[in-house]
Amino acid sequence: MPGSVQPARPALAQRWNALDRGQRLRWGALAALVAVGLVAAAVFYRQPDYKLLFANVSDKDGGAIVAQLTQMNVPYKYSEGGGSILIPADRVHDVRLKLATQGLPKGSVTGFELMENSKFGITQFQERLNFQRGLEGELTRSILALNAVQSARVHLALPNQNGFFREQQKPSASVLLSLHPGRMLDRAQIAGIVHLVASSVPEMDPAAVSVLDDTGKLLSQSPDGSAGSVDMQQFLYTQQVEQQYVRRILDILEPVVGKNNVKAQVSAELDFSQTESTSEQHRPNQAADGGAVRSQQVMETNGEKTATPPTGVPGATSNQPPQNSTAPINGANPAPQAAGAGQGNSQGSKRESIINYEVDKTVKVTRGSTGNIKRLTAAVVVNAPLAVPAGGDAATAANAAAVSSGMRPLTAQQQEQLLTLVRETVGYSADRGDSVNLVSAPFMGEAAPAELPLWRDPEVQAMAKGLGVPIALALFGALVLLGLVRPLLKSRKAAPGSQLNAIEGEALDRPALPGPATELTPTKEQVRMDQARALAKQNPIAVANIVKTWINGES
Repeated sequence: MPGSVQPARPALAQRWNALDRGQRLRWGALAALVAVGLVAAAVFYRQPDYKLLFANVSDKDGGAIVAQLTQMNVPYKYSEGGGSILIPADRVHDVRLKLATQGLPKGSVTGFELMENSKFGITQFQERLNFQRGLEGELTRSILALNAVQSARVHLALPNQNGFFREQQKPSASVLLSLHPGRMLDRAQIAGIVHLVASSVPEMDPAAVSVLDDTGKLLSQSPDGSAGSVDMQQFLYTQQVEQQYVRRILDILEPVVGKNNVKAQVSAELDFSQTESTSEQHRPNQAADGGAVRSQQVMETNGEKTATPPTGVPGATSNQPPQNSTAPINGANPAPQAAGAGQGNSQGSKRESIINYEVDKTVKVTRGSTGNIKRLTAAVVVNAPLAVPAGGDAATAANAAAVSSGMRPLTAQQQEQLLTLVRETVGYSADRGDSVNLVSAPFMGEAAPAELPLWRDPEVQAMAKGLGVPIALALFGALVLLGLVRPLLKSRKAAPGSQLNAIEGEALDRPALPGPATELTPTKEQVRMDQARALAKQNPIAVANIVKTWINGES
């Protein structure tokens, strides 16, 4: 047997050959897990940190940007939605500057820069069309500046103005909005968009601007905010008025009955109708000298002679010149009566004066205010225990809290006094039909909330979700440790001779003849067995190889 011992193999190969099939599978699985972890860590740490280059780019701009990135050998990837382009973080600023020199991204909205690329020989129609497209682009850019608007489109209808038309057609516009998820526009913002478009186009009426959302709903039903069945501003103003009256009631009653011992609710009916009236009154002047002169006309005529036109049959007799007059040295001149008789008329002086005075006139324009209170309704409840009936032993459970706090039931006089305070606080008016009621009643204690089961408690669910991943990883690690690592370590610690001793110590039930009861001298078989045991103790590896060759059937 000593001559049959084979030379020792390397230590690693001997240990691997000494393992059974199950141990080899465990070691292989552990090595595969370690390799996968190393490869994943290497890939993860080798991947560069990507940051946003451009967001919300159109398909046309995205294709041009990707083509330029490919030429510059810059790695890129898309976001989950496909609207953003990501590149390595250390090259973001450099790539942006290089793309800006090439005019990228151009943007899907084109404004008045379209007019800069006008070609030679462009017609008047094309020029008007380019101007309209540029104005639509500028309006779209202005609307996109709003935080709630994701995308927008503006359509303008600009009729051709012609001086030969008696009635010119007015321009109109339509705006299509697409909002960010979870956001909305209030009435003031919609009115702002309408007036922005109307003010950007000459002679456009705000009523001619239509605003729609991406679902086809018309948002600009009342651009000026004056029409509509429900006005949010009026609703909020009504709420503010009601809350103000509730605070007044609490401020006046809490010092009397104690804090948290009074509850109040006020309902206000407001008048938001707008009225306007104009009146004009005419009155006579109160004093003669106090009137205001409106206009004055004076006509004055002095006495003078006027030539009488010739009369009679035309001829030499009627056309004779006047004779020379002779006047005496002293006395009146009789020539005018003698020579000019029948040829002149004499008139006296005349004076006419016309004065117009202003009539007293009063023009009054009255505009009714909006938000006037038409009617108030107030309900007040004061916490007070009910009176204990005669012969009653103790207060009921509902009155226990009020009785323990030292409160007493309110008398009729006290209730009337508190009611008067409330009426004076809210400005009670019987002419308007106001109604104010005050009731004294015990407040019921708050019912204890039903206890939720532990597995339905939100805090427990949140904690379970937060600890689920670490616990799963810990269980996986424990499974790998106990299922793979521990058995392998135990197999390495076990001595190779232990297997031989275990095989040797097995008691096999073999058929044989009974031996003598006692034998003084050992037999040859016993001597060989003792030698084999001694060899196993001295050189267990050689004995294990011998047993292995026996099991494999080798010679």
